[in-house]
Amino acid sequence: MTGFTITAIVLGFIVFAPIIVLTSPFWLPIFVLVFVPLVGFLSLCGFGVAAVAVLSWVYRYSRGLHPPGSDRFDYARNRIATTAREVKDYAKEYGGYLHSKVKDAAPGA
Repeated sequence: MTGFTITAIVLGFIVFAPIIVLTSPFWLPIFVLVFVPLVGFLSLCGFGVAAVAVLSWVYRYSRGLHPPGSDRFDYARNRIATTAREVKDYAKEYGGYLHSKVKDAAPGA
């Protein structure tokens, strides 16, 4: 069955290739006029659905309803806050050390 299908496709291509080549000046504008707006419309619909889903999730999260994935979001937020706090503490601890070394490097300044 696979051999028959491949043979039919090849023979169809051989028969219709000259017709496709001769009529290609008509197909390209038709393709552009149909395909480009269709893809734009479908993309717009997809982005609209995604935006509605995101806004719905944010609304439910802000109301405290704990939508799916909110636990991972809270964990990531806490990790970022903890890391920022640790970096701030590290900078406070070693910032004075660096200033004292700079002053020692240029004692007359």
